[in-house]
Amino acid sequence: MKRLSQMIAVGVMVFSAGVAVGQERPNIVLINLDNFGWGEPGFNGGGIIRGAATPAMDALAEEGMRLTNFNVEAQCTPSRAALMTGRYGIRSGNHTIPVAGGVYGMTQWEITMAEMLKDAGYSTAMYGKWHLGWSEGRYPKDQGFDEFYGVESTDQTMWTTQGRWQALGLEPPHVMTGVAGQDATIAREYDMEYRALIDGDLTDKAIDFIQRKSGEDAPFFVYFALTATHTPVIPDPDFDGATGKGIWADLLHQTDSYIGHLTAAIDDAGLTDNTIVIFTADNGPEAVNVGSNDIAPMPHAQGTPGPWRGTLFTPFEGSLRVPFAIRWPGKIPAGSVSNEIVHQMDLYPTLAAIVGGNVPDDRAFDGVDQSAFILGQQENSNRDHVIVYMGEEIYGVKWTDWKVMFKENETVYADTKSYSTPRVYDLINDPGERKDVLLVYTWAAEQALPLLGAHLATFKEYPAIPPGQPDPYQPPQQ
Repeated sequence: MKRLSQMIAVGVMVFSAGVAVGQERPNIVLINLDNFGWGEPGFNGGGIIRGAATPAMDALAEEGMRLTNFNVEAQCTPSRAALMTGRYGIRSGNHTIPVAGGVYGMTQWEITMAEMLKDAGYSTAMYGKWHLGWSEGRYPKDQGFDEFYGVESTDQTMWTTQGRWQALGLEPPHVMTGVAGQDATIAREYDMEYRALIDGDLTDKAIDFIQRKSGEDAPFFVYFALTATHTPVIPDPDFDGATGKGIWADLLHQTDSYIGHLTAAIDDAGLTDNTIVIFTADNGPEAVNVGSNDIAPMPHAQGTPGPWRGTLFTPFEGSLRVPFAIRWPGKIPAGSVSNEIVHQMDLYPTLAAIVGGNVPDDRAFDGVDQSAFILGQQENSNRDHVIVYMGEEIYGVKWTDWKVMFKENETVYADTKSYSTPRVYDLINDPGERKDVLLVYTWAAEQALPLLGAHLATFKEYPAIPPGQPDPYQPPQQ
């Protein structure tokens, strides 16, 4: 059991365009795609130029707010940890997965977004990719979700096609399911055949949950973490060849269709006006490097970060900047667009402020409340910078429209370059982050670097949890 004494009430915030005391709290549906580049949806210039229109994604942007500068961490696990905890992944020990195996993921000491919403009276469910611990005590049902159905990750499905793996008789990856208070159980094997089918099943399960909960008094939270567009890229048979533009276009069409089914279920249940729908992704696109005699030919394609440089596992904008749209009719101004910096960690305190949830004050908490900004009550974000991590290493800091970098790597497979003198990039005039302008804009570095120092100082009071930390965990006494 998580201790309620770890929490502090932030109280119900009353907004002229938001939730007032006594009014019904909104349902929340959080759509989080896997390695989905900034340039994929039509609302960011993708869609038809990627081979398939994205009307469902585009509708969320048209009916709500689109953020062009929404930031995440550079790898799946730290990104998802940051989303769930409101803290940089390194703080919870989730900046990496221990290569020696064993336990990983979030300790029970962490207080997740789902636990915050559960304590605020929400019914909660998670469907899809978790990647924050895949053992008893660390499944979604142990971290605030009433029920879940999902997978650890998706690249594991490729193991099942490898002759050496098959010859050794190793345990296959599994789809797991469970409810709070009970042990998780195996739903089925997660093989290449089911790789193509899983997102359709996730959609059906999310819709079923929404329909079941729509007649209840308690609001609901659905974390809908589709496996698209992670390698291997295999469309469902119903979508295979549907666009005539190749497997990537087919998968883009499929993913948009599933999102459309989900939003239609919300609308059909009469929940449109009182449901916040958030659409985003955990990382930018992959740098696919598949090719071995031991691996059957893998269907794959390269995603696009739009005008930005880089892929996931790099410190560039193509890794850190992902699509984002949020819809709440009558509360969030329709058709609004902003290039202000927002980070995925901000969703936790923002939702807490809207629903009257609790945010812990006994730990370093990196998210900032963006409710007034999202609700159109102020033009500026409450965040002006992001620390750029790669695993446990700091590569630089992004401040307003500037990037100050000490280290860089071109792809996950490339060696890291370190600079004794930082490089400065002007993101407005150089979205490709190619031209170092330190000598001209030294003042930008002078503004950004103290922010990095202030961040590092927080670890003295709040040390990071080590990777692979078992439960129970208690922070060291100061």
